[in-house]
Amino acid sequence: MGADPDGSGSGNGDGGHGDDRSGLPVLRALRGPGPKALAARRAVRTTLAACIGFYLCLYGLDRSTAATYALFGAVSMATLSHIPGTGRQRAAVMAWTLPVAWVLVTAGTYLAVRTWSAVVGVLVIGFALAFVAAAGPRAAGASPGLQLMYILPCFPPYAPDTLGDRLAGATLGIGLLILAETFVLPERRGTTYAQLVARASDTAARCAAELGRPPYILFDASAEAVKAAGESLRPSLVAEAERPAGPGLRERALAHGGLAARTLLNRLAWLAPPAPGHLPGEDGPDLLAAVGLAVTETSAKLSATAHASAHTTAHTTAHATERGARATARAGAGTEAADALRRARRQAAAADSLPSTGPVLRRRAALLEVADATVALATAADLAVRGRAAAPALTEPGRFWYARQNDVQLWWHRLAGHAGPRSVYFQNAVRISLALAAARTVAGLDSLPHGFWAMLAALTLTRTTVAQTGATVRQALTGTVLGALAAGAVLASVGGETTVYAVALPIVMLVAFTVGPVRGVGWAQGMFTLVVSLVFAQLAPATWRLAEVRILDVLIGSLIGVVFGLLAWPRGAQRELSRSVSVLLSSAAATVEDTTAYVRAGRPAKAPDDEPLLHALTMAESAFAQFQSEPREHEGPVTDWQVVLMTGHHVLWGSRRLLGRTGPAFDPQADAWAHAYATGVANGLRRAAGTPESAAAPDPCPDPAAPRIAPPLFFATATWLDALTADLARMAAAGSALPGHRRRALPDGA
Repeated sequence: MGADPDGSGSGNGDGGHGDDRSGLPVLRALRGPGPKALAARRAVRTTLAACIGFYLCLYGLDRSTAATYALFGAVSMATLSHIPGTGRQRAAVMAWTLPVAWVLVTAGTYLAVRTWSAVVGVLVIGFALAFVAAAGPRAAGASPGLQLMYILPCFPPYAPDTLGDRLAGATLGIGLLILAETFVLPERRGTTYAQLVARASDTAARCAAELGRPPYILFDASAEAVKAAGESLRPSLVAEAERPAGPGLRERALAHGGLAARTLLNRLAWLAPPAPGHLPGEDGPDLLAAVGLAVTETSAKLSATAHASAHTTAHTTAHATERGARATARAGAGTEAADALRRARRQAAAADSLPSTGPVLRRRAALLEVADATVALATAADLAVRGRAAAPALTEPGRFWYARQNDVQLWWHRLAGHAGPRSVYFQNAVRISLALAAARTVAGLDSLPHGFWAMLAALTLTRTTVAQTGATVRQALTGTVLGALAAGAVLASVGGETTVYAVALPIVMLVAFTVGPVRGVGWAQGMFTLVVSLVFAQLAPATWRLAEVRILDVLIGSLIGVVFGLLAWPRGAQRELSRSVSVLLSSAAATVEDTTAYVRAGRPAKAPDDEPLLHALTMAESAFAQFQSEPREHEGPVTDWQVVLMTGHHVLWGSRRLLGRTGPAFDPQADAWAHAYATGVANGLRRAAGTPESAAAPDPCPDPAAPRIAPPLFFATATWLDALTADLARMAAAGSALPGHRRRALPDGA
């Protein structure tokens, strides 16, 4: 458990109450914005849901089985799961996981008939629940809690006749938790990703206006605003609950829009002023003016949608939902400016075929790059707002391939893309399923009392790197021993007085779930040991030996976690990210060379296949996502891996733009210049990838005697290579292994 359960806490580390000494400490903590306040609010909700369900079933209905499942149903989804977001956002995720919990409880109940069947079940179910983390942070957050919904019933006794009580208890516990998350101590939702993209679009509109008037350059303040807006869209800087990381259409479109917005801002920042003696719009449509109108329209659309979403989240009444839907429909209706930009882009592309001087054609190519990024942003925003209703209007279905696929196809595409040992999600799923299966086997063969505690320890303590697992286990064992000593003392002194345990449980549970997430895994395990001791002392007569059993089970589960952490990809995503990035950059280098060769020859045959680059991007992005959650192995300069990922996207998008255009074959002089430039960029990418063959590769410069007049596609290619050269420079400045690579430029007057 980390210091900030949401990953979005802000303010000071003491819960945000500063010098405010009024009121009780708990109340001050609940009011604050920091990690302590977040943990305290969650602890209140969890304690309410778990205790109400437990006491109602145990003392009100005299159903001990239902009481057990009511308590652990609430605790599993609240504390084992790490669902990001506000209470209402988490409640929405829990609501759709409830049917999954029913299936898991049923499967565990029937597979408990034999040890081997329970082990096979945990292998399959454990893998499936862990692997679904590839679907995004919400699914990944819910996975550990759902694992417990199978683990708990898969242990003896085999009692299918109690299935009704088990399902009723789990439903009650999770249902009460959903109500508590929704209505108790509600939190304010943070800035959504749609709002961030809208703000970036506003910045792009201001920059387009500034570049469209003398002196046709961005001033320092605007350049800083461009940088800040682009940085705000980095997924690592966005609250986990707001990252558009899921496989669904709208989330894919929103992520696409964020990438397009960053690309647009980058292109505007690098846009050169018009050639001497030429004014914007003189040789064709005024693309910058059309870009400004389109991004303003996009900003308004996303802002209206984000406001409607926030309003609906804050007010869950039917009236608020209806008003939110109407606002979303109004937001999606306006595409006039985007359509006008598409027409202007087509006219500009037609004008691009007219002969002119090198500087003019180069600026035309750069403006087309700006327009293309804007069209991508507008299209992605329209899909994010209107969903599949916007799909029939697509003019580039290849770029937005996901718009015409249903949800099942999109989920399958995401999961199938990670079905292999090079995916960190696949690695994690194999690691945790093997650890759980081993724990279940040991518990079954040795007839461990409360053996599910061993599986719970393996589930909660196994990390993605062996070093992280070892450090976690040391803290957890220390906390468990201390907690067991305290629990043993309580059980020995109180004996069979269940009333004392019933009174103490809510207090201890509230403290445990408040302190554990903030103080770390040692405190969490120690306090949880005390909690479960108080719970089981009410379910059946217990002595101090219950604490002894708890220590043994946690020790066994911890050792199993360490073993499988050592055997299965012990370095986690850290090595995999380096390997994936190397593959990505090597694929990007091949794409640069193949695309340039294709356009140089005048499109002689089938276009190059970019599927390897697309798959390499997917693998690198998933490895990067896990890498961010792992501790660093060493101190020193930190590589900005996202700059590398952005370079891969720029290669992919630029290649597709060039392959979608037509033009004659380059003349020998232009052909040699483009070949040399593309080879230099590709060699730079391979050097960044660390491939052996790139170490001694030449770094050719374009021929100074490059043609002053060439086909427009030549200048479009040169502009793309210029942008990639700038990416190489940013990669070097960001701390990557890439050696210095000086920026190429077209010769003066070309």
